[in-house]
Amino acid sequence: MTEQNLDLASLAARIDRLESLDAIRQLPAKYALSLDMRDLDAHVNLFAPDIRISKDKAGRQHMKAWVDDTLRNQFTGTSHHIGGHIIEFKDLDHASGVVYSKNEHETGPEWVIMQMLYWDDYERIDGRWYFRRRLPCYWYASDLNKPPIGDMKMRWPGREPYSGAWHELWPSWKEFWANPSEGLPEVAEPAPLDKFLETMRRGAPIPKIRVR
Repeated sequence: MTEQNLDLASLAARIDRLESLDAIRQLPAKYALSLDMRDLDAHVNLFAPDIRISKDKAGRQHMKAWVDDTLRNQFTGTSHHIGGHIIEFKDLDHASGVVYSKNEHETGPEWVIMQMLYWDDYERIDGRWYFRRRLPCYWYASDLNKPPIGDMKMRWPGREPYSGAWHELWPSWKEFWANPSEGLPEVAEPAPLDKFLETMRRGAPIPKIRVR
């Protein structure tokens, strides 16, 4: 391959990466809008066609039924506000990411606010990027007038409080509290390029998280 062809291949790869980043970054924004406006067809079409819903159910039809049931029976209205989004590629057609989300929910007589993040897997299928999986990790959910101080910060109306697994993906949380600094601390080498999340995760297992 000539030097010119190599340059063109490199340029094409860089353009493809930029276009992929933009497409992936739009997924959470489209997720929020379609969910809040209850356009469930637009919503489930953001996911891979064979998206896994449970051990024995897969596909967008089952997902639509699950989302419909959740929204119709739990919330009157919702608003999802997307925050920082970090994306790392595994290969040309697979990526992972973390995106923050601050949400508001009208739940009958209470207004519940929530802070969470999503641990996402993305996949490009037939030239288009989709969610392969969204793992929600919650810090708190609580009535607007009731700060969620203390443990068990997931406090939905009419339910027993529970933990939302906000820190479960990240070993650094327990390490920080288990090892108080003494003297001048050491500083690890910066994470390799495109491995920031992988470095922070340190191979920790994916927790089982209650999603509703």
